[in-house]
Order: sequence, then C-alpha cells, then structure tokens
Amino acid sequence: MTKAGRAGGARRTGSGTRKVLVTGGSSGIGAATALAFAARGFPVAVTGLDDGGGLREVASQAGGVSIPGDLRERGCPRRVVEAAAEALGGLDVVVSNAGQGWRGPFAAMTDDDIDSLLDLNLRASAQVARAALAHLPPGTGHLVFVGSIAGLLGVPGEAWYSATKAGLGMLADVLRTELRPDGIGVTLVVPTVVDTAFYERRNSPYLRRRPRPISPQVVADAIVEAVEHGREVVVIPGWVSWPARLKVNFPGLYRQLERRLDAQNAWRERPPRNVVDGPSRPEDDGQRPIDPIRPSV
Repeated sequence: MTKAGRAGGARRTGSGTRKVLVTGGSSGIGAATALAFAARGFPVAVTGLDDGGGLREVASQAGGVSIPGDLRERGCPRRVVEAAAEALGGLDVVVSNAGQGWRGPFAAMTDDDIDSLLDLNLRASAQVARAALAHLPPGTGHLVFVGSIAGLLGVPGEAWYSATKAGLGMLADVLRTELRPDGIGVTLVVPTVVDTAFYERRNSPYLRRRPRPISPQVVADAIVEAVEHGREVVVIPGWVSWPARLKVNFPGLYRQLERRLDAQNAWRERPPRNVVDGPSRPEDDGQRPIDPIRPSV
C-alpha cells in the first residue's frame, strides 16, 4: 500500500457551496463540525438527540436546520437523510459522527449494551451512508466517518467499542474503493481523546495522562479540511498513527510491547499523581492531524 492520497484526485476542490448533514450534531465533535462548515458558508443540517435543546441551539448558531431523531430506531437514518436533502435542496457532504462508548469488562456487558453500540456506531452509519448515496452528486459528493483510535489499535476495557469502530473503518475503506468510479469521496477521521461529554456519558472519566485530550474544534477543522482537499484517512493527533503502523507492519514487536504494558497495568486508567492536567491546546504534543502511511501488508 502507498501513502494515503486524495479521494478522487484533482476533481476535489475547496470551491463552491456544499450542503452538509452532520449526525451527532447536538454537542462535541458534531456541533463543532457543523459550525466549522457553516463558517465557510456551507448550508448545514444537524441531527441527533435534542435533549435540553442542544441540537436546536447548534442549528441556530450555524444558521441551519435541526432534525431530531434517534438513529438507532428503525427507519430513522433514511428519514433524517431525506429530511436534510429536502430542507437544504440536496446533499453534498454527510458526516457520520454519532456514536457512543462503553468501558468495563466485556463479560459485564448486557445484550442491550452490545446491541446499542452496534446499532449506533456501525449500523446507523451504514444506513445513513446508504440513504445518502441517492443524493450525493458525482465529483463533489463526500462521506465522512468519524472513527476512533480504538478502532485501529484496540483498547482493553473497551473491546466492543473498539470492534464497532474497527468495523466502521473497514466500511470506509471498502466504500472508498467501491465509490471511486462514481466520483464520491470517502474519508475516515480517527481522533484519539477529545475533550467532550463522551466520557461522562459512558460513566467512566478519562484519567490517563497520554494522549492528552484535544479540543473538538481541532477535529472539526480536520474534517472540513479533509473534505476540501479530498483526504482519505486523517489521524488526530498525527503522532498516534505510528503505533497503528507498528501494529500492522511489525505485529510481533507490537505484541511484545503490548504484553509489557499489560504486565505493568499500563492500560488501566488512573489519575496522574501530583499533577493537575487540563485539556491541552491544539498545538501541544504535536497535535497536528496528518494522513498516515498506509500499512504495507
């Protein structure tokens, strides 16, 4: 495999006005992404749960449209896509950001826990993408899937979450090839730890010192840039792509390091000792997003 390139080559440009749908748009990465596109003059529709009016507030700030709905419900993904296309007069970009986490021993998960993560993290994204294909125009149509570093590396204590995000990454990879002849771009955005309510909602705060949390605005800007420049895979922060490369290209070495960390309980989240750490600024820790080199096997 070669270095990740552009989705569709020279046909992708940053000019023109694209109509954008963002799922999971009531807060966090989704809200920041909707506002980032709106700041560039793109008409935006946001969908998600409207608990507390957050979705309407984001739509109002973006000068866009709010479409409340639970994407886990049967028929909701298609309904949302059709409503967005009607409200905006078409669709050019769809950002599948909606997702949820779960932390703890895999054996402690209930059937409902497993189904809920699968439904939102993978099934809903697939159904949104399938419905959107009827509206995305050749040459400017673009699908964006927001994955996770857990989907590349796997995170102990988050086995099923890691599996759903790995599935999402594979969906993006295969669709990119499948849709290339139709001129539809596909981007996988892979953030690490983002300073949002994600960890509160999974009832398990993030306690590691590294990687340090990054702002959702950093991820949002990377999403917009990926669409404008046709990038295929973006890992944020960029240095985290190196463990992923190591895992695929040198699996034996990676497993040795993994076992060593496991023996030291390094995977366990715990508060840092004698340190007070807040979310880092985007420029900290080299948190510049990059396109990772694709694995050679």
